[in-house]
Amino acid sequence: MTIKKCIVIIGGARDYHVMDWYRAVRSLEQDRDVRFLTDLIGGEGFEVIVKHDDVIEKLFIIDRFLFSSQNKYGNIWRNFFKLLVLPIQIFLLKKYVRKNPNSVLHAQPMYYMFLCSLANVEFIGTPQGSEVLVRPIRSKLYRAFARKALQSAKYVTVDSQSMRKGIFDLSGIKAIVIQNGIDLDEILKYRILENNKTKVCSIRGFTLLYRIDEIISARNASKNNTEISFIYPFYEENYRKEMELSMKKEDENLGRLNKADMYKLLSSSLLVISIPSSDSSPRSVYESIFLGACVAVTYNTWIEDLPKCMKERIFIVELDDINWFDKAMSYAVEVTKITYKPSHEAVEMFDQAKTIKNAMDRLYG
Repeated sequence: MTIKKCIVIIGGARDYHVMDWYRAVRSLEQDRDVRFLTDLIGGEGFEVIVKHDDVIEKLFIIDRFLFSSQNKYGNIWRNFFKLLVLPIQIFLLKKYVRKNPNSVLHAQPMYYMFLCSLANVEFIGTPQGSEVLVRPIRSKLYRAFARKALQSAKYVTVDSQSMRKGIFDLSGIKAIVIQNGIDLDEILKYRILENNKTKVCSIRGFTLLYRIDEIISARNASKNNTEISFIYPFYEENYRKEMELSMKKEDENLGRLNKADMYKLLSSSLLVISIPSSDSSPRSVYESIFLGACVAVTYNTWIEDLPKCMKERIFIVELDDINWFDKAMSYAVEVTKITYKPSHEAVEMFDQAKTIKNAMDRLYG
């Protein structure tokens, strides 16, 4: 009888997306050893999301060397410090693999792919959207590092066709597209009647990339005197302080919520806004739709891949239209009169248990 390899997810343990992947894999493979290997658990004001039953293995943990809050200088320092201690992490990763030879490593996102590449260990890699669609354009040095990491991976997985094309253009590697799934069983616990929907919510990072300034400006110029609830997994401190000057006193600046509180908020939302300047396959947008909200987004090719029932809940924002916020609100009022009932196609495409199980069979063996 062949013993299945231990699955080791290597990434930042404060990253919701990576931790969700790890926990989903672990729940689907209860008779298999699944671990999380990390160098980062908290720091910079991030809430620690590691749970007591998570199997956490450690490289050199850098939390205590980071700034106490999230800001531009903190980002620069974190990236510099990660490079500074890279030789230590390479040594520890090699040591870990020698002690655990019957393991398959899945690195998420690009930094951990690069670490595995330098350590010369076999790995599967999953980069994030901006790491392929934005940063290689801005920096030739980053482009070179990213290309090396991608070409060193046994497999590369992505969440959209635009990412697949970006990776091929960057490295010549043909990535495997694995749709971002969502936890449908958990989401269904938070569904409420559509006529209770009143909130407007911004759901992405609180940085320039996510155009929070455009959201606030459009709302302030709107005929709708509507408060916005801002939730975000991360922020840039100076940008947030600047934006707070333009907010209304009724706005809710909620920051990072746990999954339960986020689902409660989204389930009571009439309109959810997500208009980043670059995007791949936004899981929080899909979660919002399944929770019955209308979603305002800027156009991106991932929209074309959605089932009809999901496309009908999307309002495409034209940023040069000064009335886009009012138009989005009007569309949301109309579309949320109808209770969202996901089609069979939507469930098949976005059920996390199915998407991850299919990926595991292909990637982990």
